[in-house]
Amino acid sequence: MATFDMRNERAEIEAAAPVQTQAFDVVVIGGGPAGMAAALAAHKAGAHVAIVEREQHLGGILRQCIHPGFGLSHFKQELTGPEYAQRFIDQVRATDIALFLDSMVLGIDDSEGASEGDPGAGEGAGAAAVHTVTLMSPAGMLQLTGRAVVLAMGCRERTRSEIKIPGSRPAGVFTAGLAQRYINIENLKPGSRAVILGSGDIGLIMARRCTLEGISVEGVYELMPYANGLRRNVKNCLDDFGIPLHLSTTVTRVIGHDRMEAVEVSQVDEHLAPIPGTERVVPCDTLLLSVGLIPENELSVAAGVELDPRTRGAVVDQSLQTGVPGIFACGNVLHVHDLADNVTTESERAGAAAAAWALGGGAWADAASTGCELTVSPAGIAGYALPGRITAVALTKLNFRVRRPVDAARVRILAGGEELFAGKVRTFKPSVMESFPLPTKVIQRALDLGASEIILSVDPIEEA
Repeated sequence: MATFDMRNERAEIEAAAPVQTQAFDVVVIGGGPAGMAAALAAHKAGAHVAIVEREQHLGGILRQCIHPGFGLSHFKQELTGPEYAQRFIDQVRATDIALFLDSMVLGIDDSEGASEGDPGAGEGAGAAAVHTVTLMSPAGMLQLTGRAVVLAMGCRERTRSEIKIPGSRPAGVFTAGLAQRYINIENLKPGSRAVILGSGDIGLIMARRCTLEGISVEGVYELMPYANGLRRNVKNCLDDFGIPLHLSTTVTRVIGHDRMEAVEVSQVDEHLAPIPGTERVVPCDTLLLSVGLIPENELSVAAGVELDPRTRGAVVDQSLQTGVPGIFACGNVLHVHDLADNVTTESERAGAAAAAWALGGGAWADAASTGCELTVSPAGIAGYALPGRITAVALTKLNFRVRRPVDAARVRILAGGEELFAGKVRTFKPSVMESFPLPTKVIQRALDLGASEIILSVDPIEEA
């Protein structure tokens, strides 16, 4: 009997049907709070903008964050996550920003020069690369071209396999964000008796959410000797509900066959190693993991973007431009933020800068003419410093986090063997993303010293 090879027919169809291409000034990848803020800022600057989002709806992770606490900075009022997102969705819908929803980006490529009649060829844009974003949409494969691309893909959660918890592999192990989606969007109950590993904000919020849904939370266990979430979440989500927080304690074994039956927890020493003899078994049918977030940077790497090994996000300059000209990054794909309001502020900067690049405003040539090229490195207890590059002599906002809490420390700026600036002594916590203004005169002084690096050091003050 003859057989029909569908592969040959599909190949012929694909070869005969050229991929549809649409041209824009700025293409934003990601339709969450970062992507929408960047797109709106680029649109406001006069750019023709597209947003590509893999989900069927705009809003990103905020759609499942039904708790309050959003908008206090940006809107000067407290909103839930969906309310915060909806305000930006309404603004986007009121513009001519093109939306490509339920669409997965496959890759980002670039080619030199601009084709005649390309709407992205703004004055001064001349020989800049044209980036091509290839995506699979409900209508088939598409290609979007633009002189600027904004990466706003957000972040993902670390899983059990990444932290290597020993034991069997029963049902009942979830990341905290997945459990949040099950409860808040899918109306599903992940279990009846839960243990939460990790005191990040998502884990703390889910401790409260599970309790409100009738799920007994046996406790939150944290490897470090301090809570990793915001203090307000420790109070509102644990203290107010009588949920215990066990510091310097971790899950050392998962117990169960088809469904989880218990976890083994152990105290850890100053090197974070389990202490023999401190093991105890906690009965539960659900384990929620809140053990860190990782920027979603597979597309970035494929596009040739350099990543910072500390943040695992892109290395960017003051305009949030990566080392690939015309590609910008913002939000949690750049570094993990603690507040959506901070994501919005940062992403608006990225969108405006992307529009300026795409439309050829001329500021880029002015910045390049200064010959400014400085790397920024963290020191002391600073875990990272962002931006990682300074390419213009202008007031710059540095963002950073400390690796451990400290009651008294100060920020110091060093270059060329000199201390150029020292801040006030104050408290620092890992849960809070810090911002520090770097004055123009400090950058210029570093250049005058012939330095190639500026060091941001957070130094604890030793008690007398």
